[in-house]
Amino acid sequence: MKIAVDAMGGDFGPAVVVEGVAAASQEFGLTSVLVGDKAAIEREIARLRAQDLPLTVRHASQVVGMAESPSQALRRKRDSSLRVAAELVKEGECDALVSAGNTGAAMAIGMFVLGVLPGVDRPAIAAALPSLSGYTILIDGGANVDPKPRHLFQFAVMGHVYARDIIGKDHPRVGLLSVGEEEGKGNELTRDTFDQLRGSSLNFVGNVEGRDIYNGRCDVVVTDGFTGNVCLKVSESLAEMLTAMLREELGRDVLSMAGAALSRRAFERMKRRVDYTEMGGAPLLGINGASIVCHGASPVKAIKNGVRVAAEWVKNDVNQHIKTALEAEAMLAEGREGGRE
Repeated sequence: MKIAVDAMGGDFGPAVVVEGVAAASQEFGLTSVLVGDKAAIEREIARLRAQDLPLTVRHASQVVGMAESPSQALRRKRDSSLRVAAELVKEGECDALVSAGNTGAAMAIGMFVLGVLPGVDRPAIAAALPSLSGYTILIDGGANVDPKPRHLFQFAVMGHVYARDIIGKDHPRVGLLSVGEEEGKGNELTRDTFDQLRGSSLNFVGNVEGRDIYNGRCDVVVTDGFTGNVCLKVSESLAEMLTAMLREELGRDVLSMAGAALSRRAFERMKRRVDYTEMGGAPLLGINGASIVCHGASPVKAIKNGVRVAAEWVKNDVNQHIKTALEAEAMLAEGREGGRE
C-alpha cells in the first residue's frame, strides 16, 4: 500500500507534512510518496534523518494556494502537488491521497481526476466530532451548500458506511439535523429528506437537534454543507474558548493550581478525547478513491493520523462498501415504487 501525500499543502508546508508522514512510517509501517518541490522535501527528509524510511519523492513544480479558487487550481495548475498526487492514485501507483491544502481545490481536483462513485452525485466531507459515545460523524462539513434531498440521502448512506467501517459502530444511528425532533419540523429540504430516510434500511432515528451532535444520541448527523460548516466553526471556537477559560481559572490562585496539578491526568485524558488530531482529517466521501483532507493548520500528529486513516480506508475497502450500500438502497427504493404500482 502506498499513500500519496501533498507535501506542499497546509499552512506550514513540507516542514510539518514530511515530519508527519515520517512519523506514520515509523509508527504504522506505512509507505508514502511525498509530492511537491523535490529539493525542499529532500531537505526535510535529511533534517529528520529519515532516509531509511519507506518514503519516496515525486516532483511537482506548482503549489495550490490556500486562498486560490478551485477553478483556477484546476485549470492553471496542472503540475500542482495536489493534482500530481491525485494522478498517482488514478494511475494506480498509489492507493490513497492525503492533503492539508485547499479543501475546495482538493474536492474539484478529486472529482475531475478521480471521478465519483456510481450512485453518487456529489462528494461530501465527513467530519468526526467527539461525543459522549465516542465520535459523531457530521456530513456534509462544507462541500455542498445547496444540496437536494437525494444528495442528503446519499450523504446518509456514505456516513453510515464510514461510521461502521472506520469509527467502529456496529449499526450506526443516523439522524437528520433540523430545528426540532418532531416529524414535519424543518424546511422543505429536511422534510423531503426525512421521507427518503424513513423508507431506507438505515438505522434512522429521525430528526435531531444541534445538541445531539455531542450527547451521543446518534452516530451520524446529516445536513447540508452550509449548516454543517457553521456547526464545525462554532464547535472549534467553543472548544478554544472553554480551553482558554479553564486555563485561566485553574491559574487564578494557589488552591486552583494545586487542584489542576492533582487532576493533570484527567485533563490529559479529556484533551485526547476532544483532540481533532486523533482522527487526522476528514474524508471526501463519494470520490472514486480514498481522499483525506486535513486541517490547514494541522500539526505533525494530525498529518500522521491522516495517513493512518487513509490506509485504514483502503484496508477496509470503504469505497466498495459505499457502492454496495447505495446499490442496495436503490433496489429497495425500486421495490417500493413497484409495490405502489
